[in-house]
This record gives sequence, structure tokens and C-alpha cells, in this order.
Amino acid sequence: MNQTLVFGADAPATLGFDPDLLKKEIPWPRLLTKDEKETLSQLVDLLIPADDHGPVASEVGVVDFLDEWISAPYPSQLKDRDAMREGIKRFDALAQHRHKNDFRKLEATQQMALLEAIATNGSEENKRVFSSFKLIRDRAAAGYYTTREGWKAIGYVGNMPIAGNFPAPTEAALKHAGLL
Repeated sequence: MNQTLVFGADAPATLGFDPDLLKKEIPWPRLLTKDEKETLSQLVDLLIPADDHGPVASEVGVVDFLDEWISAPYPSQLKDRDAMREGIKRFDALAQHRHKNDFRKLEATQQMALLEAIATNGSEENKRVFSSFKLIRDRAAAGYYTTREGWKAIGYVGNMPIAGNFPAPTEAALKHAGLL
């Protein structure tokens, strides 16, 4: 059965509307709970800590980015929604198994040790959490490195004029581009 997602005025209420990018409002409800946000905040800060190049990930809105990402009604975000939320549960389950507490309630050293074990130890338990770890890591990096602070951290300055003598396009190129 083919399903077509409908956006705009004819969209089902559960999907929301495409955002008006000029108003900077998000028309769909955010889905992450307070506990999920707290867990993600600690995770992304361990993944992208403060250093000489920039602040921790949570300070530049990465958790809000992740919440926005999984709350959106688009196919790629819908795919990540359950995976990310399930991943948070897996982190908590692993923390409970090893330390008798949820991930967000562990000491930073315990959290880091858990992340290191997930990333380097190939046990079955860690493999299940590793796929969630990769998803959260990748989306957190995408969120961080699309902020001004993230750009600064990698030395991105955007489109800037550079000095030099650059020849103009040829007449043939301008005609080909439909500009003549």
C-alpha cells in the first residue's frame, strides 16, 4: 500500500504543517520528555565537550535540534524518531544493568566509561546500544556543526571574497547558462 504524506492545510492534525521559515515557528509538538532531554544533554556534552574551539553541544541548542529533528513529520525524521528514543532507553538499561541507575543520573566518569565500552567492546549488549550511539552521535554532530559556534570550531567562514584576479566567464558560458 502506498502512503502519501500530505502537508499544508489538508494535512492530518497529527502531522502538522510545513514551517514558515520566515516566522521561525515550529508547527508540530516536540516529543522528547524532560528525562529524555536530560539524557541527551549529557550524551551530547560527552560527545562534543567544551574546548578551545567552542562550548559544549548542549549550550548551542543541540538537544533542541534533536527534539525538533525527531518531532518533524518527514520520512527521514520519522525513521530516526523511534530509533533515537529507543536508544535513550538502551543507554538507561545498560546503565541500570552496570550501575543500578539511569544514564543521566550517573557520575560523568561512569557515563564516559559506559560510552567507551559501547564504542570499543563488541559484546552483544554493547552492539545493541552502539547503533543508537552512532545515530545520536551523528545527529548531534550535524546539529553542532551547523551553528555559528560549530562553524567557528572547524574554521568555516562562509562565502567570503578572496583577493585575486579572476577572469570573467566567457560569452559561450554565459549563453549556455541563459544569461545572455
